[in-house]
Amino acid sequence: MKTLLGIDYGTGGCKVTALGTDGSFIGEASVEYTTYHDHPGWSEQDPQDWWDALCAALRKLAGKGVDLSSVAAAALDGSTHNAVLMDDAYRPIRRTIMWTDQRAVAECAQLRETMGDKIFKTAYQMPAPTWTLPQMMWLKAHEPDVLARTRHILFVKDYVRYLLTGNAATDRIEAQGTLFFNMAKMDWDEELVQMAGLSPASLPSFIAPTDIAGHVTAAAAAATGLPEGMPVVCGSSDSAVEDYGAGAVEPGDLILKLATAGNVNSMTAEAHPHPKTLTYSHIVPGMWYSVSATNAAALCQRWMRDTFFAVEKSKSEDGDSKKPVNLYAMMDAEAATSPIGANGIFFHPYLQGERCPYWDPNLRASFTGVSIASKRGDFCRALLEGVAFSLRDCYGTLQEMDLPVTRIFLIGGGARSKLWSEIVCNVFNRPVAVPTPGDASFGACLLAGTGIGVFSDVKDAVAKCLHVDRTISPDPASAEKYDRLYAAYRHIHDALAPVYAGISG
Repeated sequence: MKTLLGIDYGTGGCKVTALGTDGSFIGEASVEYTTYHDHPGWSEQDPQDWWDALCAALRKLAGKGVDLSSVAAAALDGSTHNAVLMDDAYRPIRRTIMWTDQRAVAECAQLRETMGDKIFKTAYQMPAPTWTLPQMMWLKAHEPDVLARTRHILFVKDYVRYLLTGNAATDRIEAQGTLFFNMAKMDWDEELVQMAGLSPASLPSFIAPTDIAGHVTAAAAAATGLPEGMPVVCGSSDSAVEDYGAGAVEPGDLILKLATAGNVNSMTAEAHPHPKTLTYSHIVPGMWYSVSATNAAALCQRWMRDTFFAVEKSKSEDGDSKKPVNLYAMMDAEAATSPIGANGIFFHPYLQGERCPYWDPNLRASFTGVSIASKRGDFCRALLEGVAFSLRDCYGTLQEMDLPVTRIFLIGGGARSKLWSEIVCNVFNRPVAVPTPGDASFGACLLAGTGIGVFSDVKDAVAKCLHVDRTISPDPASAEKYDRLYAAYRHIHDALAPVYAGISG
């Protein structure tokens, strides 16, 4: 049996998943890469790290017994808004400014004041530092030589796919993450592209997420172990692919995502642009989805691991332990020793400012309610609860839009935690289904199979391959407690927001 390969570029790392053409799980591997924070609010990544991570992840996959020579096709997905600026030989000119970057605050204020209505009508989004347009305007003001040298632009998964195939292209869902894409025309908007300081000639052409974008070159085959000539399917943005891969393929489906960032995504039959949400086309042709997103979800867990569990992490990495330690499981175990409400501690997950529903780059993360009796487990539980409260805060905007909800799917690495999943379920007070595998790399596998004809279409792929791992129902008593705690969480945000604004000013 041949193998389908899904390559996912999340904000924190590269994950590869191998499926059989019958949808059976074969193996997976992942490798983290560095995000550089040279200044407060800055987030950048080196495109070379993405390629190195893919090669390392494929070596790990092969080390688990997966025969890379059996791979019949691969597809990619990646975090969006991240422009790779390249010279005439497709060599990156500088690190890529990531979607979590907050430096373009002044540019966003200018865009909102002078062209906010036009941009919203054209691109279905309001200017915020996460978008490529204000990022490029910042470069135009502070690093004009970079834009002057730019001859080609790709995005994360498109750049890696170029390294695999030698062909440059993107898809329209990815392009919608730039803020210089015209939704009505489904094409680049020349006026907004010029405002970004870019040449229209530098932008890639479009193909569909299930189109074959090229074939693995001899050089890429030697570097990765993938078969030379293997077809590589386009893919799309990570949020689009993971919504699709989780089975959210009908209007009324809702995604709750516990990955590096946290998303609340509502599937709809038509576009519902809103100033406080993000609006994208769906993998299923004709469908759309609205996104209300927090900047930091599982990123907070990773930060806690590196900060509060640094000694344990160091011992595990140095091989002092007789067997590898699952630090996230250790953190979960400590969190479980703390009761609902974390003995009075609240956590607000604004490690990188915040997107929905506040769109406030000045916000900062905080633990409040700490006492002399507070234990490390209380901090661990407060973090899990704080991210869940942040997701509910995001969901409030979708409720205001009166978007229907018929099914809720919980996805992302955080969904593997039984405790965190139960917390989210009780905070929302709604049943949630946890699909398996149901992540972006799984969705990319399905796109690869659809692209080479293994499945008749994208819905057929989901119907044949996706399964629900478990369904969680809320506990009424716990949900009532969390409802009261959520009100306090909101009050704390409202009290601290002006403080952070004053500090920033």
